[in-house]
Amino acid sequence: MILAFDTSCDDTSVALLKNKNYVNLISSQNDIHGKFGGIMPEYAARSHTETIAYLTKEALEKLNASMSDIEYIATTVGPGLLPSLLVGVSFAKALAYSYSLPIIPINHIEGHIFAPFFGKKLEFPFMALVVSGGHTHLFLIEGIGRYKIIAKTLDDAVGEAFDKVARILDLGYPGGPIIDKLSKTGESDRFNIPKGLGGKKNLNFSFSGTKTAVKNLVNNHSNLSTTDKIDIAASFQKSSIDVLWEKTKDACRENGVNKIAVSGGVSANSYLREMFATECKKEGFELFLPRREMTTDNALMIANIAQFKKSRATYDYFSVEANPRLKIVNYNR
Repeated sequence: MILAFDTSCDDTSVALLKNKNYVNLISSQNDIHGKFGGIMPEYAARSHTETIAYLTKEALEKLNASMSDIEYIATTVGPGLLPSLLVGVSFAKALAYSYSLPIIPINHIEGHIFAPFFGKKLEFPFMALVVSGGHTHLFLIEGIGRYKIIAKTLDDAVGEAFDKVARILDLGYPGGPIIDKLSKTGESDRFNIPKGLGGKKNLNFSFSGTKTAVKNLVNNHSNLSTTDKIDIAASFQKSSIDVLWEKTKDACRENGVNKIAVSGGVSANSYLREMFATECKKEGFELFLPRREMTTDNALMIANIAQFKKSRATYDYFSVEANPRLKIVNYNR
């Protein structure tokens, strides 16, 4: 049985995993940060501190388990917000020390990469598209610990762009789910929102210009109606998601890969899931998407990858440290 923690950003998450049985608890902080229009690191860390012990107790109760049943503790050590990471890492180390348990340090992005395969057989190689508020990356995954960065964003992450566009349109926070919901009734072809680096051979992403195009639309139209805002949101979403598909498709062709795994918070977007499924079927690609509960930051994905990282388990608790800039490529083979 693995007890796992993730406090990389603003969600506190605790999970228990043993074979096919699991509990995955997530405490959202949207109400805390919504009034600021973005994440306040100090508030996030404080909330983690207030929540993590309670969630751990609840997770054990839900699986009818106790600390004596735990064989490994796994925790996200990076990347992420340092104040937030420190809470999870410190709590995990304290528990591990108290119960003489080995601890497995996990890269948060590595957790996302393998989330679509939870409960499924791992198949290599595959192209992993990780899309969230902090990341927009394409990785070629050739095996556990064998990762190659194919492309990344040159400026804003796509999830960050969603939040900023929602703020520009005064739609609320977090922007991703709001834009996704509103776009279902919007006309996505009404406004011409440019695709960042779209149509270029460069596989990297850029969403700064896409976001700026929305800002210019708003600035040039002083009396936007609710319908106008919804159509702008829908047009922005289509432009942003379409370019994710185009780059991913090109990366697969260039690297001879026919399997695609999409993960991260933006992988919950309904247009992305539908469009990727449709296009993958046309192109003959096999698509892997995470369960919706594993799209946002969660500890189950940390427990999931920890199953394959037991060789990294250690009793040297002082060697396990939070690293907000932790790299993913060939991390902890």
